[in-house]
Amino acid sequence: MTQTWGMTVPFYDRSLAESKELIASLPGLGYTDAWSAEVNGSDGFTPLAMAGEWAPELRLGSAIVPVFTRGPGLLAMSAATLADLAPGRFVLGIGSSSPAVVQRWNAAEFDRPFARTRDTLRFLRAALAGEKVSERYETFEVKGFKLERAPRVAPKIVLAALRPRMLHLAASEADGAITNWLSPEDVVKVRAEVGQDTELIARLFVCVSEDAERVRELGRWMLAAYLTVPAYAAFHDWLGRGELLKPMHEAWAAGDRQAALKAVPDEVVDALIVHGSAETCRARIQEYVANGLDTPVLAPIPGDDGTIDDAVRALAPKS
Repeated sequence: MTQTWGMTVPFYDRSLAESKELIASLPGLGYTDAWSAEVNGSDGFTPLAMAGEWAPELRLGSAIVPVFTRGPGLLAMSAATLADLAPGRFVLGIGSSSPAVVQRWNAAEFDRPFARTRDTLRFLRAALAGEKVSERYETFEVKGFKLERAPRVAPKIVLAALRPRMLHLAASEADGAITNWLSPEDVVKVRAEVGQDTELIARLFVCVSEDAERVRELGRWMLAAYLTVPAYAAFHDWLGRGELLKPMHEAWAAGDRQAALKAVPDEVVDALIVHGSAETCRARIQEYVANGLDTPVLAPIPGDDGTIDDAVRALAPKS
């Protein structure tokens, strides 16, 4: 597979409107992809639509859009619109997201995430191919939906997948798997579940800074927020970090956030967040690729040693 090298858009330190110049520079720096996210900032589609205009050479991907926060038909319409704007260059990444995003922030039910993701994938395959869909799936029913204008090139669909069951679904029915918060060594275990022919994508949080203690302090906040989410807790149990992270989980469950932060070991931060000089960071990213990651999607974190603009340029393939 041709090596791809992605960037998360918009950038951590600015709005989408303020990201235009830096996004437009990405192809010239050697980046091949722009990937959005959808949590509590920008939505998953608008940044890709703008990136498609500002840097038309880029492949565009959502990592990820939750399957619970939009109805199946609306999700198909949004995907069809992006696929029409960027024929052959848009990849729809979908996943279950988390109870916080789905229930607490979007007033939806977070129920049977594996089945809902599988059913949504199957519906989207048919709908984006232009078929009229009348189907009772295990988790929802659709009656007579047909896109008014199906895309000329149906987008690839990739799944957010952390553990074997979802990874196997991504390999058997989707066009790729997206994972998150893992080390280069973990890639080997994940790759073994999806086989060699499935595109494997991961967002990598990168801080170009040689102040390791400051990075670890920031990293503990990020990891405590993510790894206490049930899906990520189970993921890291599967990866073998259950005992290392047990004190953090116990403190978090007891409501002691400060103790939870202190309980995140340095070795876990160093394993899951890429940091150091630009050269060190690029070498670390290449370890992920060497172990089987097809598409690293960088998410630069501000460091004391420079700006996000500096990091984007320093981490670029053409640096």
